[in-house]
Amino acid sequence: MKKLVYIALASAAIFAASSCESFLDVDSPSTFDAATVFSNYDLAESTVFSISQSFGETNSYRGRYLPWIGLNSDIEWYNTYKPTDEKYQIAAYSLLPNNGQLNLENGPFAKMYEAVERANLCIEGIREYGKPEDNADMAYLLGEALTLRAFLYYDLIRAWGDVPARFTSITSESIYVPKASRDEIFKQLLADLDEAIPYLPNPGQTAATSRTDRVNKMFAEGLYARIALMASGYALRPEDGYVGTGDLGTVRLTSDSELQKSVLYPKALAYLRSAITSGTASLEDFETLWKNQSAMNNLTAGPGHEPLFVIPFSDGRGRWNYTFAVRTEGSSYGGGATVTRGGDAGPVPTMWFKYDPNDVRRDVTCVNWRWNKDDEKELPGIQKWYFGKYRFEWMTKKPYTGGNDDGVKPVVLRYADILLMAAEIANELGELSEAKDYLLQVRERAFKGHEELAERYVSSIGDKDAMFNAIVDERAFEFCGEMTRKFDLIRWNLLKDKMDEAITDMKNLRDLTGKFAGVNGLGGDVYYQASGDEIVIYGFNGETTPPQGAWEKKSGYFNKIVDTKGADTGLYDALVEGLYAVNPNERQFWPIFNTTLINSQGNIKNDYGYE
Repeated sequence: MKKLVYIALASAAIFAASSCESFLDVDSPSTFDAATVFSNYDLAESTVFSISQSFGETNSYRGRYLPWIGLNSDIEWYNTYKPTDEKYQIAAYSLLPNNGQLNLENGPFAKMYEAVERANLCIEGIREYGKPEDNADMAYLLGEALTLRAFLYYDLIRAWGDVPARFTSITSESIYVPKASRDEIFKQLLADLDEAIPYLPNPGQTAATSRTDRVNKMFAEGLYARIALMASGYALRPEDGYVGTGDLGTVRLTSDSELQKSVLYPKALAYLRSAITSGTASLEDFETLWKNQSAMNNLTAGPGHEPLFVIPFSDGRGRWNYTFAVRTEGSSYGGGATVTRGGDAGPVPTMWFKYDPNDVRRDVTCVNWRWNKDDEKELPGIQKWYFGKYRFEWMTKKPYTGGNDDGVKPVVLRYADILLMAAEIANELGELSEAKDYLLQVRERAFKGHEELAERYVSSIGDKDAMFNAIVDERAFEFCGEMTRKFDLIRWNLLKDKMDEAITDMKNLRDLTGKFAGVNGLGGDVYYQASGDEIVIYGFNGETTPPQGAWEKKSGYFNKIVDTKGADTGLYDALVEGLYAVNPNERQFWPIFNTTLINSQGNIKNDYGYE
């Protein structure tokens, strides 16, 4: 019989070419037979936990995948324009297979396949020895492993498009395999989730599903819908039969009859309806939701809670706030006077102005101030906005004191997305009234205290096209900073169009032309008062006269400015047009990086023009 140590050996071999790092140090159970491990719940559970270990590896989700995969879009961008910066190149669609940030032997590609292999071994072991058909606890572990594997492949496809398909544990004969059509992978993932969902309790129904770092039924149902939307949507694809040949590809829909909307959407909507009617999750107060994330109090799932699944980082792992929180320039909120953190990316400068003033999401999501070394807030300039959902000062459970990891657990899926996916799919299936009901729930939370505005807006939506456009806008307002927008735009075939629109909007904001011409309060000057952790900004909300009293004045705040050294600041053309450096429709996916290509024994090749 196989020893459990085979998990480590097989995982190491999966992309031997991609990583020479040893991993999965499971000291105690490693001496047992696979039959012993996978017939015992506690031992089998600890082995399933090994799948999640790969998320926190240094160059996996923690430090390389999560900070960059969602950039850039029409609502989010990398906050530094520097064409020679390899991080900028990732965000601006100009990265190459030798990119120093991602061309790593222990990078996200290798680590995600490490986790896939661990999932394969768990699935095989539980099926063979755990008797999941007779044991609900073992069935849960099987469902968890199937769901985690589906999530990993969903993220692999988001990053690389077509990738190798590995749904059985590797042998010496199957170490090296070429890329497979993503359509075949999609069908396997959907079948796996069909199997897994009945095994999984809803949020809050068991000890395991009361935690957001464990899998529950509603997360699996939502993941099914996400995969269905991706599989049936637009994307850059090689021609059929030419995956892994260097094909340039075109942006198109799948030709697979099993992945059409007419096939996938009815089942996806049925799962989302099941999730909604279960009553085991709900929308929370918007600001409280994000305070809880930074405070690391988002681990509880069940009725009254919104997060459904989070990246299972340990309390001392992960670089989410470190990367995305409101910028600190040496304040005590950023680890001390010599430490600067956060603000690597933020909303595009026009995003704040697109929200309705009564939308509570606006000031939580879009922040145009940062912390200075005196622990006071200051204005950095119109070109620098930060994701206000993520703040060091909200880290009360584990205050941030510097270092490369903050322990914040990013939300993968929350209940608002269940509602908005249900609205989108119901609308596509001709159920406009049902779609409006789901949209209204999200909109009413956003307009807390002004619910009548939400009701008026939703009731004015008269047809399918109007509802689709409303959903496109609503997902921007709801999920800005959560790095899902890029993938929404890809599947809608709106990526370049919406990014071009964002470029035009930024120039119009700078020049106070187009939709920003004659807007009250946007006269070019901005005033602010800051005292301690308070700041009042005057000039964004339709004010028409200068304020009275002692205010700091920022003249020409919206305009292109040349500083004393002759350098461009503000929304200058190169910065704005640098939202993408290469046509994003031709670079929707990352290349397979050189370390993997070289060590794949010629089995893996790049498509999309990278080769």
